[in-house]
Amino acid sequence: MATSSFSTHPFTSFVESCGAILFDLRQPTTKKVCLTHYLAKDEWLLAKGRRNCGETRHEAALREVREETGYPCHLHPVTMPTRCPPAIEVGHTPDEARVYNGICEPFMLTVREIDPQSGLKGDRKLIWWYIAALDDGLC
Repeated sequence: MATSSFSTHPFTSFVESCGAILFDLRQPTTKKVCLTHYLAKDEWLLAKGRRNCGETRHEAALREVREETGYPCHLHPVTMPTRCPPAIEVGHTPDEARVYNGICEPFMLTVREIDPQSGLKGDRKLIWWYIAALDDGLC
């Protein structure tokens, strides 16, 4: 394997989670976000959970939001910068941030160290975050 000039930290043991910030966009003048209440620690959290084998990240995010909130939802397209190349790449695309309109890609990745007390020292949890909106006709 070739040596990279970039700082590299390989992890062979990790858990991949997916979640979303769930918005109620039915009334544009009222801003509402859905949080879950984790009673054991009295914490308010965004819905997320582990991705199943064979499941895409966006499928996992939507499933986890529905499981944890009870609300069916869909990924909400947003305008955001990303280093991803366009869906149809013609020729060489430089590796630089560019803004896309109306995409449903993760807007953030959280990397969390798994509790070293669990005996899994050095393992990581990768959490892919999306923007989602309640499906019409809810509540």
